[in-house]
Amino acid sequence: MASETFKASRWTRGNFLFPTVIEITDTAVVRRKRSWFRNDEMSISISKVASVHIRTGLIWSDILIESSGGTDPLKSHGHKKPDAIRIRDLIQAAQKTLGLEPQEKIKVI
Repeated sequence: MASETFKASRWTRGNFLFPTVIEITDTAVVRRKRSWFRNDEMSISISKVASVHIRTGLIWSDILIESSGGTDPLKSHGHKKPDAIRIRDLIQAAQKTLGLEPQEKIKVI
């Protein structure tokens, strides 16, 4: 799987000069947030992603990616709705290739 990058809109709060960037690779989810004098980077391994929560408004979406490792959730706001859905789909596809999806229950007839 090739790495994909998603940039938050500059029209949302906190993203005017330095928009938040989320990168999805086959092994991790990385959030990069810059400011004038520092660079904040947070990553969660795909195998440790517990849930992806998307809250949509009229135009923009907020994304909350929780980990099962006990760390703080990865938060980002100001993404387009299709980008937020694509982020969720990429994470689920990467987990499926790693075999991390829950097994379906088998019915005995």
